[in-house]
Amino acid sequence: MASPRLETYCCPNRDAATQLVMNFQPEVFCGVCIGSACISLLLTILQLLPKKGQSPRKMPKASSSSTILLLISICDILGCLGMIFRSSVWLGFPGFIANISVSNGTDVWPSAFCVGSAMWIQLLYSAGFWWLFCYAVDSYLVVRRSAGLSTIVLYHMMTWGLAVMLCVEGIALLYYPSLSSCENGLEHAIPHYITTYAPLLLVLVANPILFRRTVSAVASLLKGRQGIYTENERRLGTEIQMRFFKIMLVFVICWSSNIINETLLFYLELQPDINEMPLKNLRSAALITWIIMGVLNPMQGFLFTLAFYGWTGWRVDLKWRKREIPWESMSSSTVGENAYPSPVNYQSNIHDSKKISTTDSQQTDEAISILSEANTSSDERLTRSSPIYQGW
Repeated sequence: MASPRLETYCCPNRDAATQLVMNFQPEVFCGVCIGSACISLLLTILQLLPKKGQSPRKMPKASSSSTILLLISICDILGCLGMIFRSSVWLGFPGFIANISVSNGTDVWPSAFCVGSAMWIQLLYSAGFWWLFCYAVDSYLVVRRSAGLSTIVLYHMMTWGLAVMLCVEGIALLYYPSLSSCENGLEHAIPHYITTYAPLLLVLVANPILFRRTVSAVASLLKGRQGIYTENERRLGTEIQMRFFKIMLVFVICWSSNIINETLLFYLELQPDINEMPLKNLRSAALITWIIMGVLNPMQGFLFTLAFYGWTGWRVDLKWRKREIPWESMSSSTVGENAYPSPVNYQSNIHDSKKISTTDSQQTDEAISILSEANTSSDERLTRSSPIYQGW
């Protein structure tokens, strides 16, 4: 799981709240983390692999949104690998990890492993948070026709730059002036926790606002294409809205336990003695949410692929051939004889579809197409209602 308590545990003079959760059934906790991370890793990779029975889709051009979704999945995969490696070492070499508690120990490798593995996990998940924020920004800019594939360079600079800067700054403040003297007061820990949870809170606050404004802008675009708002347009708008809702739902499910756990632990830290009987229920709640974090944090990768692409199936096509992984399937609706070609069907005969009458309409379809990256079943459900689909 991803928690700033992992870095705090690397301090030999760690606080009592951190000691409480890290010493609670460590073998069970590491086993839970390994199991959850392995399941999420395997299912995420399975989701992204090409499947049998699916025709290769040659997309005319990539979109910044599809690239961002792929990068979010990559961050989750690498974060899961970090969790598996860290927990495996903790389980396999308990004596090696026990040396972290020795304040004046001559062996620096246990502390180096503790800090390095914790920083790896924090950096990857923090980058994933920033990429998710960039996805919300890009979705809004696409509808406003202010974004394109070239903006991905700016997203890279912002995401990796802020993730590295906040991670290094938080670690430096936590371990200042040395690893053996960290956690002597909250002035060391608080900046570290702020830099860790800042991108998470940003996604929780800013993304719903951006998604709501994007959905409103999509409805205006769909109405403006032909001057009417048909059932197909309404259905497509609902698909986009549900897609945004599922993304935020997964994020809240996977990370709300972290916020609850951190709030409880901070409250316990402020108490003179966390082992007092009146605090028993708070200690139990902190330990329960700690285990829940070990289950839900690694599962974010797989759950996000379900929200992004839907269930892609079990039948993996391992034959080597150059083909596009079906990241996105796009859709648009049509009415009467003035039908617009549906951008979801990247078939070999797509050149036979009707041409869009104006450049403005084409840009509108492209904007809607990028946002409607849904799963195949919903894609077919939308396109089968189109007269163009029936003509194909």
